[in-house]
Amino acid sequence: MSVRENSLTESGTSGELARRGGGDTQVSSPPVRRRRKGLGWAGRLEIAILVGPALLVFLGFVIFPVVAAAYYGFFRWQGYGPPTDFVGFNNYLLILQDPAFHAALSHNAFIVVMSLVLQGPAALLLALLLNRRMRGQSVIRVLIFVPYVIAEVVVGVGWSLMLQQRGALNGFLENVGLSGLEQDWLANPDIAIWTLMVIITWKYFGFAVILFLAGLQGIPEELSEAAAIDGASFWQTQWRITVPLLGPTVRIWAFLSIIGSLQLFDLVYIIWGQYVASTAGTSTMATYMVSEGRNSGNYGYGSAVAVVLFLISLVVALIYQRFVLRRDTAGALTGGKRR
Repeated sequence: MSVRENSLTESGTSGELARRGGGDTQVSSPPVRRRRKGLGWAGRLEIAILVGPALLVFLGFVIFPVVAAAYYGFFRWQGYGPPTDFVGFNNYLLILQDPAFHAALSHNAFIVVMSLVLQGPAALLLALLLNRRMRGQSVIRVLIFVPYVIAEVVVGVGWSLMLQQRGALNGFLENVGLSGLEQDWLANPDIAIWTLMVIITWKYFGFAVILFLAGLQGIPEELSEAAAIDGASFWQTQWRITVPLLGPTVRIWAFLSIIGSLQLFDLVYIIWGQYVASTAGTSTMATYMVSEGRNSGNYGYGSAVAVVLFLISLVVALIYQRFVLRRDTAGALTGGKRR
């Protein structure tokens, strides 16, 4: 048998495996499935070492306190000894029926909205201006960021002294002949919440500006240069190119602002104290928790308020993550692959 005949015989034998039903129709063989190799012991040990400490800290300082607060919230407990007076969901029902908590919740909602409205546009506008080359740019950036690094207790004490009825602001208005504008800035329920918004804006405005400036550094200058060559003005370039590309940074800032506003405590507590905040119309859920829980010696009720505050913040965070932040974090979580 010649070499040519051997090759024909071998090709005919292998071709029978690929042919079905005779004729000249050739059926392609099914793709060979490769078995996925799972993580070995070394890989699992590496993940455990890297994730383990963070997981323990998260469980110990986040999950366990929430579970403990939820447990104590089912008792009428004064903070001494183990809780024994089980009241079920009574504390939670009292919270939802308390007008003082409703007022605190409305104040938190007002602070959330007004923080976004007041700080966001102004900070974005200033960041766009500071992103241009100008003399003294670094000094201006530092001065804008200074209020953010000042401790809340210093800010609270300073503003409370200036805004007292006989404080610096009313004294200044009287000296310039505007005594008609003098107000009780801290105690008047119609003005106090706006006074709080001014203080919050002054304190956290610089953080928004710095965050936006950091986001602007990641936008290629070639885009603005190309737009300028095409005849676009400065503001047209900012509106149509820079601001859309800065969207992820703006959305992250908005998320931080919302969560911070929901959990606001220190400035209100320092300036208005534990009792005046509710009468002045500046109480928040956090100040309500402290005044009705710890200061009243009712730690079970305070624990229930803490759980409600946690659940409200969690729901808001999940909704924001689902509908706003998902497109920004999808690539980071899935490696750019849609799932």
